[in-house]
Amino acid sequence: MSAYTINAFEFCRLAESATGTTPVAELPRLCADVHDNKGELTWSFQGGRHSEGLAQLSLAVSGEVSLVCQRCLTPFNQSINAHSRLVLVADEEQAEEVEQRLDDENLDVIVGSAVMDLLVLVEDEALLSLPLSPRHDVCPKGAQAVGDSKRESPFAVLKKLKE
Repeated sequence: MSAYTINAFEFCRLAESATGTTPVAELPRLCADVHDNKGELTWSFQGGRHSEGLAQLSLAVSGEVSLVCQRCLTPFNQSINAHSRLVLVADEEQAEEVEQRLDDENLDVIVGSAVMDLLVLVEDEALLSLPLSPRHDVCPKGAQAVGDSKRESPFAVLKKLKE
């Protein structure tokens, strides 16, 4: 059992909080999506109640991971700064019903349990915050975008054929 395992419903009922810092290397699913496993994520949880009386966890994750630019294929650092509110329910059936009833884009409804690992939620949040196609805003000088080789214009080729 992880040191970060909680009874999610009790955690929320007692309005407890938890904070920590976890190396990226300890998050295997995240390691599979990043360039290297250097860096760490800082996270915090706050338990509480939703306005309808349901258990609710507030989660914040921040840090930096190394990704590979899909344009120039060089590594770059991507900041993670994610915040979520999770409403906890007992089972999948209740999750669907609550999701429809609340109809709130700012909330995620998940199945809670008496044995919930906070690091799994941290890793999920980090993965969800990664861009689908990671790219530099502007690729660094000297890094050539894939497919951007200096080719002769097709019109210049046609002109040569004409001559």
